[in-house]
Amino acid sequence: MTTPILSLRDASLGFGGKPLFEGISLSLCLGDKVCLVGRNGSGKSTLLKCLSGIFEVDKGERFAQPGTIIKYLAQDVVLPSGKTVIEFVMEPGVESFMAESILGKLGVPGNRLMDSLSGGERRRVALAQVLAINSDVLILDEPTNHLDLRAIEWLEDYLGQYRGALIVISHDRTFLENVSTSTWWLDRGRMHEHGKGFKDYDIWSEQILDDEERQLERLNSRLRLENEWLHRGVTARRKRNQGRLRRLHALRGDKKERLSNQAGKVKLETVEGSYGSKMVCEVDKVSKGFGDRIIIKSFTTRIIKGERIGIIGPNGAGKTTLLKLLVGKLQPDSGMVKMGANIQLIYFDQMRETLRPTDTLWQTLCPEGGDQVMVQGKPRHVASYLKDFLFNEKQIRGQVSILSGGEKNRLVLAKSLAQIGNLLVLDEPTNDLDMDTLDLLIDLLSDYEGTLLLVSHDRDFLDKLTTSIIAVEGNGVVNEYVGGYADYLRQRPVAVEEAPKKQTVVSAKPTIVKTRLSYNQKRELEQLLAVMEKLSQEINILETKLADPTFYEKHPQDFLKFTNDLASKRQQLDEAEQRWLELEELQNESRS
Repeated sequence: MTTPILSLRDASLGFGGKPLFEGISLSLCLGDKVCLVGRNGSGKSTLLKCLSGIFEVDKGERFAQPGTIIKYLAQDVVLPSGKTVIEFVMEPGVESFMAESILGKLGVPGNRLMDSLSGGERRRVALAQVLAINSDVLILDEPTNHLDLRAIEWLEDYLGQYRGALIVISHDRTFLENVSTSTWWLDRGRMHEHGKGFKDYDIWSEQILDDEERQLERLNSRLRLENEWLHRGVTARRKRNQGRLRRLHALRGDKKERLSNQAGKVKLETVEGSYGSKMVCEVDKVSKGFGDRIIIKSFTTRIIKGERIGIIGPNGAGKTTLLKLLVGKLQPDSGMVKMGANIQLIYFDQMRETLRPTDTLWQTLCPEGGDQVMVQGKPRHVASYLKDFLFNEKQIRGQVSILSGGEKNRLVLAKSLAQIGNLLVLDEPTNDLDMDTLDLLIDLLSDYEGTLLLVSHDRDFLDKLTTSIIAVEGNGVVNEYVGGYADYLRQRPVAVEEAPKKQTVVSAKPTIVKTRLSYNQKRELEQLLAVMEKLSQEINILETKLADPTFYEKHPQDFLKFTNDLASKRQQLDEAEQRWLELEELQNESRS
């Protein structure tokens, strides 16, 4: 058995009130790669500080093997002034070539003064210092914040080759799936451990919650109320996801058709007649630069009402410049940007500057008083609306100043989505959000009837929301690709490799390999709908029977059998739905 190099035993910690966690025992061995998940405020960051030795536990023991080098990256890092970046990163034991290499990958010049760095750059410098030394244990709290996609992918490769023990908190699902081999779930003060990585988290956590739900039903206990939001949030996700994915595939199909007709085939004069009031933004051969640096060169696109556009690119490549051009806040050097009529802009405040620390959450949404907030033209009670964003009754009357970073982001999102507007711009909305809030945000944005412009480095978020990706590749190259981030990766290689050689912008029309469905695949696609419908009906019948609180007392033998049948049929339905989506997408590609 491998000897742990870092562990907690029967650990408990609180800050004067109810303990954040109690009776927790866990250990890390060399080679372990653990993701720590849980809601904002559940105590994840505090637990990492206990493991790193910053906090002492109230009860229990912490053990670290003598000589173990532990490096910890906190969410909020205070860095010294008066030094250059390279001087700060090169602490004793760090080789200069290692420090320079990591800083280069993270995009921060070593000769910059610490005092001149932005918040995002300071975060990257702190990460560089943690990675530059040869450590035995890496403890990383939200390491992907303020990293662009290239830096995130580099970090994944780095951690994949790391031989020490790793424990990481992140809201980036794709990142966690790629780096973790086991999962710790901190849930209401208790720790659940799983020997598989984050890819298995949804199924595993659903099983735990289903077990709890069954126990609560048998006991007919009022504690069921405590579990309600958790069970609803996880088990309802599949049904929501399937409907959302079907709508998203339809929107992507529309976008594909428009892009294929776009490159020089449709004159601008025909736009109003073809699309009328649906037009949000028309961009024709737009270029923009600053001095000798070309940011955007001859980019053309058309954004229609209801589309969800993801904007990606390395930090400093020009994403913000492109965003300002698209919403009419910046004029191009050449080309034309034409905004549609009656566009009302809502801009997500990433810096949370619209929040007043002394206001309550209630006052933040109702600054003029009262208890009603208008959400997309419909009145909602402010308490009910805030509960949708996972705030409890005590928090609603509390001040903004006591909220965590993730909770403040939730509040800004609630405030933004309550504004009147039909063009919503979200610049890195996923920072500091936990998994449950990300699921909530995806649901809310999927139902949003206006148009979305999203700047994000969260690949899973982009895959689940966007109808197309606009990639700012650098050197003036900007291309648009139908679909999410995974679709962008499949289409991108030829476009990106050829662009620098030809010094031209590749057509926005996506490269699509047509694949015809075989006879067996067509039959399978036709039969799957009937299979899914039958499974759904059977699941509904089982759920109805098991929902009866007296069922267990009357039929204890059948209860266990029905419970197992329900779990099996849910799994079958999930597999059938995934297969249907795969075949449906293949069929759509073969028709294009």
